Amino acid sequence: MNIRWLVLAVLLSAGVSVALLYGAGEVLSRPATRAIGPPPADLHARSVRIPSGSEEFVAGWFAATTAKTGAVLLLHGVRSDRTQMLGRARALHRQGYTVLMIDLPAHGESTGDRITFGAKESAGVIAALTFLREKAPGERIGVIGVSLGAASTVLAKIESPPQAVVVESMYPTIEEAVADRLAMRLGPFGATLAPLLLWQLPARTGAKPEQLRPIERIASLGAPVLVASGSEDQHTTWAETERLFHSALAPKELWRVEGAAHVDLYAYNPSDYERKVLTFLNKHLRSNG
Repeated sequence: MNIRWLVLAVLLSAGVSVALLYGAGEVLSRPATRAIGPPPADLHARSVRIPSGSEEFVAGWFAATTAKTGAVLLLHGVRSDRTQMLGRARALHRQGYTVLMIDLPAHGESTGDRITFGAKESAGVIAALTFLREKAPGERIGVIGVSLGAASTVLAKIESPPQAVVVESMYPTIEEAVADRLAMRLGPFGATLAPLLLWQLPARTGAKPEQLRPIERIASLGAPVLVASGSEDQHTTWAETERLFHSALAPKELWRVEGAAHVDLYAYNPSDYERKVLTFLNKHLRSNG
């Protein structure tokens, strides 16, 4: 009798786990769309809608300058929107950079029916880069991508690479990203449940796990890259960040943000961020470096 009850308890527990993870898959891939509204007056930007498919578009803010000393595309993290990048945009604009901030597909005011962890978001990145080249002809272009924004950039097949790329808090593979997050919430055992989330990917997003491995694509960027992450980040561990850096081709730089977890690295320490990232961008966008 005791054995029978034990078996039933195990089966019930397994069933509950599967149901919870199935629900988690729905929540994680659900669009994070919302109204954003006009840009803040101090940014001197205008709202734009950039076509990214037959009936798709990405929404954003475009702040041009007359300095002609470089343009930067800013890409937010998962379930966020362009407002996450306002601090960076203001800092860059003060330095004379033209700035484009977009909502990635299925975020903010952009179209999209599912968050796909970089697979379909990469089309929005390509569309935004095309727009930026048209509106800032002849200027050297940089990209700053945070988490999902970073992965979407690295996974995009960009025909004309930018001249500098900053990737922040980017996962190396979707398998590790899922395992890390489950382990944070459920302990070491949680990582073993990752396959229960991953098998949902193709049905929910149209992307297979093998398509979501930025570590296998970062060497194809064709641009100088700055890889940044927090020393205490458990969503993407420092060991994983180091592997990403080692997979990238030179010229490359690695920035360990001491004490930072999986947070907005600009908000965590604006002065250090501006010093490190602006130095990197100035080197590659305003010189022959």
